[in-house]
Amino acid sequence: MENESMKADTNKATTLRMIIMVLLALGFNCITYYGTRLITNGFHHYNMSTRLDYIIPLIPWTIIIYLGCYIYWITNYALGTIQAEDEAAAFLCADLCAKIVCFILFVAFPTTIVRPEIADTGLMNKAMLFLYSIDTPDNLFPSIHCLTSWFCVIAVRKQKAVPGWYKVLSVIIALAICISTLTTKQHVIVDTFAGIALAELAYLFVKKSGILGPYKRLVAAIESFIISICKGRKQ
Repeated sequence: MENESMKADTNKATTLRMIIMVLLALGFNCITYYGTRLITNGFHHYNMSTRLDYIIPLIPWTIIIYLGCYIYWITNYALGTIQAEDEAAAFLCADLCAKIVCFILFVAFPTTIVRPEIADTGLMNKAMLFLYSIDTPDNLFPSIHCLTSWFCVIAVRKQKAVPGWYKVLSVIIALAICISTLTTKQHVIVDTFAGIALAELAYLFVKKSGILGPYKRLVAAIESFIISICKGRKQ
């Protein structure tokens, strides 16, 4: 009974650590995406569109892929957090490191894009107009859409419990999302490649640099703080 109790406590602690890591990642993602706009408002924004970007057509129906990515993100990030704790920590730490780099780039090098005019006719056109109305054309380099989608590939590619066909499907979906950022005219080509590259580099950095140790200590400190507060309330 004592061993079962200790095992249950360990599982709870592991769950709490994962929740903290996920909240850190989500929290800094919001700070990066929305907070930087408060800083860069009024800054000069650079347009990195190339001749090829202007050749790529607007394809309104690909908004389904662009917005449908959230189901993919939730699924693969969940898979990324239920693997071995060290691997899950490396995955989420890499995500956090990548968002810190995004924060710096969004402030130091603000970018924008010239969106095409769209007729207010047809369901997909209306959906595109709605997207443009709620999402300003900034914070583009690197593409967080592509970054997050490629992290979904990283989340599952080393997991033995994930079948091979799903790993291949994850790559296909991630690439489809990257293409949709171009065909909805939300990003330019350099944004998409930068997003993928940053995901890989951030994961490699976490694996090779030793930063995972301080990251896990930070999470453990937050965990201890939360537990102490909970115990204090019970007393």
